[in-house]
Amino acid sequence: MHPVRPRPTRWPWITLGFVGVLAVAAGAYQVPAVQHRLDWRLDIALARVRAVLYPGDMLPTPASGEVARPSLSPGTPAPAQPALLDEPLSTAMPTAESVKLVEPGPSASLPSPAWENQDWNNCGPATLAMTLRMFGWQGDQYTIAEALKPNRRDKNMRWDEMVYYVQSHAGWLQATFRVGGDIRLLIRILANGLPVIVEKGTDIPEYGWAGHYLLLTGYDDVAQTFTAQDSFVAADQSVAYSKLDAYWQSFNRLFVLVYLPEDQAKVQALLGPDADESSNRMRALATAQDETRADPPNAYAWWNLGSNLNYFDRFAEAATAFDQARTLGLPWRMIWYQFGPYRAYYNVGRYQEVIDLADAALRRTPQLEESLIWRGWARFSQGDRLGAVADFREALAQNPRSTEAHAALLSIGATP
Repeated sequence: MHPVRPRPTRWPWITLGFVGVLAVAAGAYQVPAVQHRLDWRLDIALARVRAVLYPGDMLPTPASGEVARPSLSPGTPAPAQPALLDEPLSTAMPTAESVKLVEPGPSASLPSPAWENQDWNNCGPATLAMTLRMFGWQGDQYTIAEALKPNRRDKNMRWDEMVYYVQSHAGWLQATFRVGGDIRLLIRILANGLPVIVEKGTDIPEYGWAGHYLLLTGYDDVAQTFTAQDSFVAADQSVAYSKLDAYWQSFNRLFVLVYLPEDQAKVQALLGPDADESSNRMRALATAQDETRADPPNAYAWWNLGSNLNYFDRFAEAATAFDQARTLGLPWRMIWYQFGPYRAYYNVGRYQEVIDLADAALRRTPQLEESLIWRGWARFSQGDRLGAVADFREALAQNPRSTEAHAALLSIGATP
């Protein structure tokens, strides 16, 4: 009688094969061309996993019962908030004799630039690239992204970063941004030969609400439509006035102008009182106040109210407005693009609210450098210096171009 030999197990070989496949895949991923093709798919896959782990389509509501405390005591470091790099235009308004503006006709159209299909998370660089091409600039979205957001998973390029790029990398041009725009102002700008960038919300099938830049190059008053260069869809898209304004409201009706230096007087004349940034913000504040009264359930109106109050350092009122906006309900991706609640809560001493909101954002999207910076400052103000250093360094890892993260580390005596 022969002894029964144990059947050899296959698990070691299966495990070894699995490890080998992973090693090959990891090696292939280091090839730039492969990484470029796979990176956005991996980002989507991870986002879907996080959405299951942390469900919900809305920003978290404010912590109940939290009372706003006074602003920071003297000597406490100020937050390294993203700097508004725009230099306001001169407050001196040109006379009608010095600048002759074209009165808008029934339609106007500027030559469309070569259209650029945006890369993943790259609508800002792609839209700015199309705009600069209208002035003879040579480059593409990757030229701009490399200077401002080299990490493809970085979700946003801020409007002030657009202005900074024009002023520092396309020095023969000027740029500025303002808020509180309206449809008739956009029409006047286009009628006078200038393109205009707007930032607005959009609904993407199977993805949800997100922010998006459009380059406007024409209008048709009869059809009540703008012509838009849409880096996500296609060139020369028709966008209804009413639809644009409805989605534009979620970004405080912000617009960016790029222009030749010799057109500065024209830009001043077109902006009128809004050429002065404080006057512009005061008017935008009045608009937001009117809209909260006319439509109290409109969360975007309350958000805009908070944003404009922040500009005037009215942080306690701004915090209340942001609380109301979050209570009414807003898409969770709002915090990808606009950081007003962080600034308001921080400056009234609601540090834990800053941390909680940043935690919620970073659980879904770990690459948000602005959320990391604000959380770092809130931790530092609570006495957690190590946590602050970790957040600032992670922000710098996510975006090595972040001057805010670099400055934050230096300001608390840490090495970048």
